[in-house]
Parts: sequence; structure tokens; C-alpha cells
Amino acid sequence: MNKFELQGDFIELIKLLKAIGIAENGGHAQAIVTDGQVTLNGEIETRKRAKIRIGDIIKVFGEEYEITNS
Repeated sequence: MNKFELQGDFIELIKLLKAIGIAENGGHAQAIVTDGQVTLNGEIETRKRAKIRIGDIIKVFGEEYEITNS
């Protein structure tokens, strides 16, 4: 499982996808989310601006990312 160190209280889902290198740009990130390719804590997440917080686990294209504190 990969880890992403969060700076602050939360990060929006589409910004996270860009930060971890899954999405090339904002439009690509939105398409990934809209297509149902992302799960948040085991549930499909379709909210592009969902607030991702410490302890959350994101799965996209078979890769898992745990959100940790810095």
C-alpha cells in the first residue's frame, strides 16, 4: 500500500489524484472520478471534491493509497 502525507486537514479528491500522479490534469482527474474508478474506504466515490482526510484509504486502478499525517 502506498502512503500520501497530507499537509493540512484535508485534500479534495481530484487534487489528490493529481498530487499522486494518477491524473495528468484536473479534467483527467474528474473523468476518473466520474467513471467510478475511485473507491474511498471501500465504497465507490463519485464526488469530485470529496474531502479526503487522514486515515482514509483511496483505491484507483488497483493501487491503494493510505492518507497519513506529515
